[in-house]
Amino acid sequence: MQAGRQTPRTWHPSEGLDTPKAMARVAPTRNATLPASTSSATPDSPGTGSGGRFRPMLRPGPRFARENQDRPILVFEEVYKSYRAGAPVLRGMDLSIGRGEFVFVTGPSGSGKSTLLRLLYRAETVDEGRILFLGRDVARLSPSQLPHLRRNVGIVFQDFKLVGSWSVFENVAVALEVLGLPEKLIRARVGEALERVGLAGRGNDLAGTLSGGEQQRVAIARAIIPEPALLLADEPTGNLDPALAVDILGLFEEIQESGTTVMFATHDRTLIEGRTRRVIVLDEGKAHDVPRGLEEWAESPALPEAVPQLPYEPGPYANRLPV
Repeated sequence: MQAGRQTPRTWHPSEGLDTPKAMARVAPTRNATLPASTSSATPDSPGTGSGGRFRPMLRPGPRFARENQDRPILVFEEVYKSYRAGAPVLRGMDLSIGRGEFVFVTGPSGSGKSTLLRLLYRAETVDEGRILFLGRDVARLSPSQLPHLRRNVGIVFQDFKLVGSWSVFENVAVALEVLGLPEKLIRARVGEALERVGLAGRGNDLAGTLSGGEQQRVAIARAIIPEPALLLADEPTGNLDPALAVDILGLFEEIQESGTTVMFATHDRTLIEGRTRRVIVLDEGKAHDVPRGLEEWAESPALPEAVPQLPYEPGPYANRLPV
């Protein structure tokens, strides 16, 4: 951990650390105390316990209290979002996503995939309707409650949002420094996270010297290290070649097998085909739910009439053979 680097308690990877203004806000808080209370957290939230104690989530055993296990982690109720009159990005979305599900979110460019994810971690708010995360209305959370929401939501972006001049260790550790956890625990947890994403022993490497695939693995490690209930992936393979894209998708699938809910947004149909996972297709403001993958869509006599054909939109390396 770098001396003279200060990490604000309210920082979240969604804010980025790649601007001078953001960098000026960052330094160690290894000896900081945890919040005295987490009363603003969701009652069945897995990320914190009574008295502000950190309670890991992705360990063996139940992820939630038994009475909450069958409740959905996300509920969308008549959600509307528009940036200009007469052209809603989301129009009356009604969806329910269970705890521990893996859900693809896809659709043409500009269909609202990133908007949907930004609404979930409150980078934006709905115009109408509501989104419930672990039973709480996301749009109605106060500014003081947002850090508790975001500690339970991990996010991985297409552009990584790493600080190139920081080590791999520092880029991952920052997600726990904001919680004021002891340095010894942070070091242990960072080591576990890097091993999980295939970067064991790379903690001292500068992030800026890594390949694109390696940088995305660092970003995934940072997202999962607080052990969130929900992991959002916003086009995480968009800048990777096909072989690396499949590897990164496999990492997310492994994470979901541990009990984390994963929403994976992509416009690359090749990543979705052949998988029987649930797909949410966004098109012209509507969300079409395909519970058992695109093969069900193609085989059902009703779905092709109700849902427009999803266009094939490959990533930038689609025509390049893996090296």
